Amino acid sequence: MQDLEFCGRKYQSFQQTLGNLPMIVVKARKGYIACSYVNKETAEKVGDVAAFVSGVKNVNDLLSAKVKCATSWAEDLGIREGMSVRKALELMDREQE
Repeated sequence: MQDLEFCGRKYQSFQQTLGNLPMIVVKARKGYIACSYVNKETAEKVGDVAAFVSGVKNVNDLLSAKVKCATSWAEDLGIREGMSVRKALELMDREQE
């Protein structure tokens, strides 16, 4: 994991090449954004607040992508398909209300 600053907030990022593409995850306070190597169905089953993107090759690509899908737990925070990763991370990083 590496510290990452994005839009004035701090997150943790992970990038590891597994095969032809890397697995990429950016973790916020309440959840994470991941590439499609991470399985949405498993994230849903275990109760993760997670959103997913595809077609990214590095952390910068992920940060400029749009959400492809999200778990119901992430949707409860207001995260929706087509939303910018920036907005999704903001929602995941909010203080508890």
